[in-house]
Amino acid sequence: MGSVKVTACCRQLFLPYARALALTTKMASGNIICCLRRNLSSSSRLRSSMPAWVIDEYGNNGVLRFTEEATAPSVNSASEVLIQVHAASLNPLDISMRGGYGSNLLKLRRDPVSLGQNGSEFPIILGRDVSGVVVDCGSGVTHFKPGDEVWAAIPPWKQGSLAEMVNLTEYEVSHKPRSLSHMEAVSIPYVAATALSALVNAGGLCRNNCANKRVLITGASGGVGTFSIQLLKAWGAHVTVTCSHNAEGLVRGLGADEVVDYTAGDVAAELGLLEKFDVILDNVGGDSEQWALGMLKSWSGAKYVTLVTPFLLNIDSMGLLEGAVHSGLNLHQKAITNMCKGVFYRWGFYAPDGPALDEVSQLVDAGKILPVVEAMFPFSQVPQAFQKLEGGHARGKTVVTVAQEEEGTRVTEEEGEVETSDTPEQVREEVREAVPKR
Repeated sequence: MGSVKVTACCRQLFLPYARALALTTKMASGNIICCLRRNLSSSSRLRSSMPAWVIDEYGNNGVLRFTEEATAPSVNSASEVLIQVHAASLNPLDISMRGGYGSNLLKLRRDPVSLGQNGSEFPIILGRDVSGVVVDCGSGVTHFKPGDEVWAAIPPWKQGSLAEMVNLTEYEVSHKPRSLSHMEAVSIPYVAATALSALVNAGGLCRNNCANKRVLITGASGGVGTFSIQLLKAWGAHVTVTCSHNAEGLVRGLGADEVVDYTAGDVAAELGLLEKFDVILDNVGGDSEQWALGMLKSWSGAKYVTLVTPFLLNIDSMGLLEGAVHSGLNLHQKAITNMCKGVFYRWGFYAPDGPALDEVSQLVDAGKILPVVEAMFPFSQVPQAFQKLEGGHARGKTVVTVAQEEEGTRVTEEEGEVETSDTPEQVREEVREAVPKR
């Protein structure tokens, strides 16, 4: 498996040839696919509304509102793909966005002419992970067709997956791993996109250079941490993690070589007894940045990558221009200071990328990466799912079923826990009762 960047470049390079080949194949094979797409397109475009959970203002869990009249997306450009959502999952970013985190920059990204217009971004649909089925495609889409099972990480400026439908570009979507159900698959895209952006783009790691590399992951029991452990072990790295004592079994089961319990004492002192690291992925931030940089190998290209950056917070509090300048100067100062000490200091960001998920899908189907789901909730229990996530100390992902439960499992209204069911008919009946009428 090559690097993520190579895959993305190849996909862009051969896209014109793929389009020509797809057009020729379609003409030769008759009108079956064309008819299917035309029928689904007309059906989806006729629908102007859909069920969704929205927010009309920023705030706590009370701002979440269920509606059956959310504006339904449709295919409006040649590269777009319309997806029927089968499952969604929640991330800490959803809680932050519900409270207004990044609202200034995200509003500008959604609509550049909205600058200075208060409330113009509402209603907003949250949810950055989607697993579902393609129902319509733009005329230029070549990698997907109606009926394909897909997954994706949704950019934060686009409407999310806590809805019946979501609209993305072809380059943000990937074919779902065949070995996973929708409810399993949806736990991966956001954390995979975040981890790959941090480890590959900022950390400089890939399959071909990870052998014998020592990597430290702080806060490793959450979604990004559990994915990163598995990815790095698949690439041959030695992985040390920090987590609480009750998560040790989880992270060791995923392949962590060494585990340090941050609740047992001085985590910096304990890590200081170990051999220094080539890369540190910091999911915690705060005080950990102060001691973590001292754990890197000096003058050997070692990198500290933090996912806890002040960039959007600065823009929210200072405004777009001043916040961006302040953040840039802050990053530059820290980078120069640490470079003089022989290590690299970098920020990592969530970056949705369909080609990157293509590679992850191969690893999943090869059994190298497993989904880590902590809790499942029906679509009618989205506020409870947010409450679960806000409780902290995550041991994997919180998943919401939107369309239809997988056979053999059901999600209870009271607890949001997975239970077995005797027959497929019982499963479907539970889903009918759990999901609001449409």
